[in-house]
Amino acid sequence: MADEDWIKLDLHIHTLDDPKDALDYSAHELLERARTLGFRVLAITLHDAVFDREEVFADAASMGILLIPAAEMRLEGADVILLNVAPDEIESLRTLDDLAALRARRGPSLFTIAPHPFYVLGGSIGEKLVERIDCFDAIELCHFWGRFFNPNRRAVEIAERFGKPLIATSDAHRLHAFGSNYASIPGLAELTVENVIGALRSGPLRLTNPPCSFIDLMSTIYFVFVAHPWRRRKREWRIENGG
Repeated sequence: MADEDWIKLDLHIHTLDDPKDALDYSAHELLERARTLGFRVLAITLHDAVFDREEVFADAASMGILLIPAAEMRLEGADVILLNVAPDEIESLRTLDDLAALRARRGPSLFTIAPHPFYVLGGSIGEKLVERIDCFDAIELCHFWGRFFNPNRRAVEIAERFGKPLIATSDAHRLHAFGSNYASIPGLAELTVENVIGALRSGPLRLTNPPCSFIDLMSTIYFVFVAHPWRRRKREWRIENGG
């Protein structure tokens, strides 16, 4: 298929709306960058919250971009991406058993991804993914890897073992990090949430997941361990002092 026949999507992104992270770019800035880079489908995955700002969904639609209601939930210490979910549906989610029950109620209209499953930090599910593979429709190919550091290898092994699709995402916490790691699906007659989820299930998928350069690796490490913790402390101080 020609490049123009594929639809670029990123299903794991954060913005300054996130209740737990301290980021410096808005959903509208994300949309502008996505339009420039030719993305057609996005999921803003706030931590333990569904992004539901109607004006952003409307702006996205006017740009020809489909926003999927989504969240990144931490259940039993493990992060889970839920696509096509409503705010009231995540209120009672506490365990992976709760997630399994929601999946049973919703059927194929709900799509779940195991993000960064074999990374030491960041709420990774680890080897428990094998035990609870029934909770997931797909496994993420994380953006943070290199020649000598690649926990994605285990993710690939598990995906092949259980016949789960791999989905590359940016997990963007900085605006410039969005755009280089993503998945693509074949063109659709109509761009709807249902059709996108159907394409994720049926394939084929094209994955764009280049290794990080040394500079990217160092930049990410600096952000995770220095810049972001400082921003979070600054935001918490402002909240505590009414700023």
